[in-house]
Amino acid sequence: MSAVTSSTAPASSAPVPSLTSVFVRLKLSLLRNGLRQSGGRTAAYIVSIVFGVLFAAGMLLAFVLVRGHENAGTVAILLTGVVALAWAVMPLFVPSGDETLDPSRLVMLPLLPAPLVRALLVASLVGIGPVLTLLLAFGAALSVAHGAAATLVAVLAVPLVTVTCVALSRAVAAANIRLLTSRKGRDLALLSGLVIAVGMQVVNFAAQRLSEPGGLDAVEPAAAVVGWLPPAAAIGAVDAAGEGAYAVAAARLLLTAAALAGLVHWWRRSLVRLMVEPDGSTIGAAPDPGARGKDGTGFLGRFLPGGRTGAVMERSLRYMWRDPKTKAAWVTSLAIGLIVPLFNALQGAGSIYWACFASGMLGMLMYNQFGQDTSAFWMVAQTLSTPADAYAELRARALALLAVTLPFTVLVTVLTCAVLGDWGRLPEGLGLAFGLLGAMLGTGAVASALFPYSIPQDSGYKNVVPGQAGLAWISIFGGMLVAALLCAPLIGAAVCFHLAGHHALLWLLLPAGTLYGALLVWAGLRLAAPRTANRLPEILAAVSKG
Repeated sequence: MSAVTSSTAPASSAPVPSLTSVFVRLKLSLLRNGLRQSGGRTAAYIVSIVFGVLFAAGMLLAFVLVRGHENAGTVAILLTGVVALAWAVMPLFVPSGDETLDPSRLVMLPLLPAPLVRALLVASLVGIGPVLTLLLAFGAALSVAHGAAATLVAVLAVPLVTVTCVALSRAVAAANIRLLTSRKGRDLALLSGLVIAVGMQVVNFAAQRLSEPGGLDAVEPAAAVVGWLPPAAAIGAVDAAGEGAYAVAAARLLLTAAALAGLVHWWRRSLVRLMVEPDGSTIGAAPDPGARGKDGTGFLGRFLPGGRTGAVMERSLRYMWRDPKTKAAWVTSLAIGLIVPLFNALQGAGSIYWACFASGMLGMLMYNQFGQDTSAFWMVAQTLSTPADAYAELRARALALLAVTLPFTVLVTVLTCAVLGDWGRLPEGLGLAFGLLGAMLGTGAVASALFPYSIPQDSGYKNVVPGQAGLAWISIFGGMLVAALLCAPLIGAAVCFHLAGHHALLWLLLPAGTLYGALLVWAGLRLAAPRTANRLPEILAAVSKG
């Protein structure tokens, strides 16, 4: 008995590793194994590290240069707020960027909430993002830290900002993890490109405004508000301590610490709810008897023509709403097509011709029409026995596009004229926009027949399968070039009217552009129809590779 006890004593007294160290090692293992999957992923990670270091170095240098400037506090506080906002929205748009964002993987493990939150928080600090946030917070604090008291506050504020940003990201992810792992969440992730595009336009617009004399003074009221919002309040505490407002500095630090405690508590409650409550996302919803009419046609079908045209239009419009890739392309085109003309007009450098940008963005949606069908195109191909059938199919798809793009083009052109205050050029802008839209739809129909390619459905960011990138480039950019050449008569007429001083005749571009655009759509459909009917096997093979 004593021998057994003595032999088992060393095993029972072996130190048990803490949960935090286990999770840190797990995070490192996930990172290391992810990089081993492919050389491309390793190269991308290395490139991201290089660019991240260069960006952090540039921001640190910028903070050093603004140190002592009267608006240094404004810049530091607002940039910290922007970084925190990025941490908050990151899990909503990039849910698959970090495998440890999904705590539902730990449901079956007997883990207590408090140690689990602590371990996840420490493991979350391992990565490029937290390190860059730490450097940015250090630079922001450095730019406003003046004196011993401010330096002491900065020592507390910099790690507090970093931990609060990470906790904010994890709390948001845990509260929305069931949404993010559902179909709606994947659709939301596909819109990250839209957020980036819109954000770039906003940043560009804001940078131009701030670079003007006195531009930073205009955002001081916003900085005064953000300075009391955690975690930017911690940087505001450093600024207040440097100015001798010690009570304000202490209040802002305590506010940030309280926000961190609240985020951790929210995160813990979300984890407990996730661990103990059943997932209702897989419970099927009962069909709505009112969703379809007596004839079996949905609400959308009541407003569409009958026969093949109405059926194809309804299918295309449903693709726009239900298919993640199609929806992302539509939302991105609509948003960028509206933002670019309006932002240029608001900056004072706009022109009515920028309204044609919306026509170009929306017209590109006509390209690769069969690619969105993927391998299901075989069902469409079964109904295309003659060029007349192919013409009816392509015409219905073009009409579905026009049902959205035509009124949207009018809206963008009218808004651009309203911002510019130049209503006299509205007919000219509409005529050129209609002509370009018709050219894009016509060339898009031909490109869909000649250069189809497959759209991968299992990748959130790739829109072309490997090996077909050349087809995509030829289809889109070749078609855009041909469309621009086809619009040369309209462009030439506008230039001639302006050079000759016949401004009173510019209104003729509206009916001319409308008729010319309609003619180009008809010609493109006529050219594409026989080619589509004759290349059905090739089209099916091309679009079925995803």
